[in-house]
Amino acid sequence: MSAPKPGSKAGGGERIQKVLADAGVASRRAIEAMVAEGRIKVNGDPATPGQKVVAGDRVTVDGRSVRHSMDREATQVLLYKKRVGELVTRDDPEGRKTVFRKLPKLDSGRWIAVGRLDLNTSGLLLLTNDGELARRLTHPSFELEREYAVRVLGNITTETLNKLRKGVELEDGPAHFDKIEAGGHNEAAFEDEDDGAEAKSAANTWWRVTLKEGRNREVRRLFESQELKVSRLIRVRYGPIVLGRGVKSGGYRELDKDELNALRAAVGFAAPKKAKPQRERRSRPGAEERRAGDVPRRDAVKKVDRTAKPAGWTGYRPRKPE
Repeated sequence: MSAPKPGSKAGGGERIQKVLADAGVASRRAIEAMVAEGRIKVNGDPATPGQKVVAGDRVTVDGRSVRHSMDREATQVLLYKKRVGELVTRDDPEGRKTVFRKLPKLDSGRWIAVGRLDLNTSGLLLLTNDGELARRLTHPSFELEREYAVRVLGNITTETLNKLRKGVELEDGPAHFDKIEAGGHNEAAFEDEDDGAEAKSAANTWWRVTLKEGRNREVRRLFESQELKVSRLIRVRYGPIVLGRGVKSGGYRELDKDELNALRAAVGFAAPKKAKPQRERRSRPGAEERRAGDVPRRDAVKKVDRTAKPAGWTGYRPRKPE
């Protein structure tokens, strides 16, 4: 019988690729490569492909300890308001600004962007430290709605609207808007940005569109397929999370408990059970109170014998007259 792999324990555990991906270290494929290179260790021993890890195992990546499973931090999600010109990437060879430069530091793991917004798109971007949550939020099977405010250069006819709703063929397959309606300007999206004189041009019209996919530049390509140019694109909603007010461009806030629960529920995570309120326990009187005479002692209370008969009782009961 072969010996168990280092770090594994009988009857449980998760594959190291999934554990570290959920902890936000890297993608599963990247972790497989790191295991092959010997950069990951479990309890001091080099990890092996497919090795299982359980809570309590000490996992290091390039010598740095990583929290995982039951040891990892609680799930956090940030709502970031992306500016035009910012990149959704960690490192840019050209030295351009990225959305990660101002985010709060985590004790372990890393911030994972939920999908991407291209260089010229602004608005709502979600980031989380939970790899599994990020995976579900972007997976097509959950069909989370993405809503955008779009400024289009040119007039859109009824025929064009019908085509965009029904579907058009793009280079990577058919695509369509689930909803498209006029009047997509959202004041909250512009409250701290100068929209410029171009926005006041009569040639521009605002639209609000919704779709359930996150393909690269899909909104822009759908309009371009009808020979229309998108001059401004802002994401205003992702699933149940709305951009709203209060966050300046280039700033962020953490989702509150209700928002986080709604987001998790939208991708099939059960809501945490509410703790039952504890009943107030009444304490018994202490010795000091009994000695002070405030509370009578048990042995000082006169006991009543409920089986005793009254004096003169003979047990005779007269018969009832017939």
